[in-house]
Amino acid sequence: MVRRAVVGISWLALAGGAYAQVTIQSITSSIQSGTETVRIDMSEPLSALPAGFAVQSPARIALDFPGVVSGLSQSTVELNQGNLRAANVAQASDRTRVVLSLNRPTTYRAELHGRSVFVTLEPVAVATPAAASNPVTQVFSESRNPAALPLKDVDFRRGVDNAGRVVVDLANNQVGVDIKQQGSSLVVEFLKTSLPEGLRRRLDVSDFGTPVQTISTTQSGDRVRMVIEPKGQWEHSAYQSDNQLVIEVRQQKATGSKLGQGPGFRGEKLSLNFQNIDVRSLLQVIADFTNFNIVTSDTVQGNLTLRLKDVPWDQALDIILQAKSLGMKRTGNVLQIAPKEELAAKEKAELEAQAAIRNLEPLRTQSFQLNYTKAADIATQLTSSSGGSAGGGGSSGASSNSLLSQRGSVIAEPRTNQLFVSDIPSRLEQIQEMIAKLDVPMRQVLIEARIVEASDTFGKSLGVKLGSADMRGVRGGDAGYAVGGGNRVAIGGNYNAVGATTGAFASGGLTSDSSQFLNLPASGLAGVSPANFAISLFSSAANRFLNLELSALEADGKGKVVSSPRVVTADQIKAVIEQGTEYAYQQATSSGATSVAFRKAVLKLEVTPQITPEGNIILDLDVNKDSPGGLVAGAMSIDTKRVKTQVLVENGGTVVIGGIFELNEKEQENKVPLLGDIPAVGNLFKQRTRQASKTEMLVFITPKMISDYGAVR
Repeated sequence: MVRRAVVGISWLALAGGAYAQVTIQSITSSIQSGTETVRIDMSEPLSALPAGFAVQSPARIALDFPGVVSGLSQSTVELNQGNLRAANVAQASDRTRVVLSLNRPTTYRAELHGRSVFVTLEPVAVATPAAASNPVTQVFSESRNPAALPLKDVDFRRGVDNAGRVVVDLANNQVGVDIKQQGSSLVVEFLKTSLPEGLRRRLDVSDFGTPVQTISTTQSGDRVRMVIEPKGQWEHSAYQSDNQLVIEVRQQKATGSKLGQGPGFRGEKLSLNFQNIDVRSLLQVIADFTNFNIVTSDTVQGNLTLRLKDVPWDQALDIILQAKSLGMKRTGNVLQIAPKEELAAKEKAELEAQAAIRNLEPLRTQSFQLNYTKAADIATQLTSSSGGSAGGGGSSGASSNSLLSQRGSVIAEPRTNQLFVSDIPSRLEQIQEMIAKLDVPMRQVLIEARIVEASDTFGKSLGVKLGSADMRGVRGGDAGYAVGGGNRVAIGGNYNAVGATTGAFASGGLTSDSSQFLNLPASGLAGVSPANFAISLFSSAANRFLNLELSALEADGKGKVVSSPRVVTADQIKAVIEQGTEYAYQQATSSGATSVAFRKAVLKLEVTPQITPEGNIILDLDVNKDSPGGLVAGAMSIDTKRVKTQVLVENGGTVVIGGIFELNEKEQENKVPLLGDIPAVGNLFKQRTRQASKTEMLVFITPKMISDYGAVR
């Protein structure tokens, strides 16, 4: 059967045809073989298909025609057949939009044939009360891509009335999308799609003031899984415009006159108002409403007073069952209702009968070739709950917590890495599924540590030596200086120098050391002796001397040590790498003798990585950087620097896990009392030393997941 609704061209549009602009001449609809098609005739062929999008609530399909004007005599075309209601035409300055109003949301397919655009609607299943109680997941759009394509971007915006809008840029308009509600979350799956590393994240959008709190996007097999977590009572809608998918979550407007639909109840709503009605009759009312087959046990008795308004029928049935302590067992479209104790007894009897059958069922032996996991490890997991042994022999008598039945046994062959399991066929299928999940290659991580040690030292030292010598007494003249009354005084650096000058002692006591009044030379720094400059003032006869020596030294040093250990290990497997020297020392034994022991001074990296589902890496780290110190009681001491911590790092990222900064400053001044305090001249009676040293150590960690062996090189 074909029905058509046609609207002709207005005279105004014909008059405008002189400008040769593309116009919409007519919009018709037809149903052929159950397929609904809308035909839009143009005055000239279009160069490309119009862009469009579909909206779920209200159910609409919108098509945009750029550079096209409407030549219809009216803006609304009544179609009223099948899923089609009407077509509304709205013209803007540079385009014309055609909006198809539908009874139920669906997807569409547009094609160009000459001067016409054909829009084919996808069939929509008509919902019945029976189907409402057993909802089938509807795919928002089917995938038509032959291979997996990456998503381009995921964004979040705030819409009208505080609605949260999740905007996803798809690779093209052929990407399949599956939208479903799971509990209090909205799950969106993109079929045959990959997720770039930069989009594997969890967005916290609670500050936008919308029902949406978080958005988590992860890779799951050959599809991308997005979990939207809203709060409160909410409802959602979704539409796709070309390569852009928009999911809108808004607050559900509550009505005071109706009860809210409870969680998990999705049946068609009904109202019940009965006084003292028989429970069996009430169950018959539910059966007539839902078209379900309800089998009621003879033990179901009693009356019930009930008043419900606009409640889902499955919630109403649950209320009735709870009020009379009844239970329900569903098989297809048949509901079996009986007291809970009766249903529990029947189920127990069925389980006992199945257990008896399993005890009589013949055993079958199946071998499993393991590729990545040791057979002995899998055998231990199969029998661990029963406390049995595995490996070269077999084990039996498994508990109910084990995958093996009471009669099952397992043998692990380490030479060929095979597993031989004898059990009933149903248990063998479960074991095969478990092995398929466990026997997979483990992901590997390359961990590189960079330990940077930098030092900066500075030292400065100034000193002076001052002394005098009187050689007149030694050379036969009068020693010293006259002080009156025939007395004389001699000056020297110490007792021996004065005695040698006056002749009281041998002249050998007058040396360079004994003739010094002041001996405060500059200190050596970094193993380097200071520079010296000496000057002497003496008489014309060269028998009296005044000696002065100045010494000074300034030292400045910088150093840098970079250590970079790296190691590759599997996920959640501990790895250790170390390099260094073991130093020997002697120690006493219990018998009193001595023995040689060793102490390590090594660079060591100990790490255990854990890869998170988001692609980040958790690291348990223990980094040691030892160096030999000085000798203590004849044994070598060890200078240790160590960092032990746990960090979360993104794949390929670098983080500083720790650092040590040390600053030592020292100033020292030695001087002669009183003389050293004289301005300017007092510097000849002083020794000054200043030292400063800075050391810093930083530890950098860079983990990287290895997708191919080339990353290790």
